Amino acid sequence: MADVNRGNRPLSPFMIGPYYRPQMTSMSSIMVRITGIASLISMFFVVCWFLAAATSPEAFKMIDGIYTSWIGNAAVFLATWALWFHMLGRLRHVVWDFGYLLDVETSEKMGWGMFIGATILSVLTAIVFLVC
Repeated sequence: MADVNRGNRPLSPFMIGPYYRPQMTSMSSIMVRITGIASLISMFFVVCWFLAAATSPEAFKMIDGIYTSWIGNAAVFLATWALWFHMLGRLRHVVWDFGYLLDVETSEKMGWGMFIGATILSVLTAIVFLVC
């Protein structure tokens, strides 16, 4: 049967604005995708660090100097946050795949928990890294 209202409704939930109200579940899902890509990019920089270490002491000193600067520390912290957030998002999807916690209220709480949990876990990781 033909859908006669097809032209009267938005075509995509990504039309954020007057057509679509952002929800915690959709924003956290989009962020899982973004953090997955960010984690892949951060792994490129880890490989660069290893290659510099294998190449020469001068190359390692240069790359390590960048990574231990304030901007490098900020990038490492954000990469850590991305890894934790992505891990928590994957864990949320495993729970959903088993058919648990699918109601909207609980899903929104899980979305907030991902943002808060990733932040807390990143701070704890930074503290452990600084202590050791």
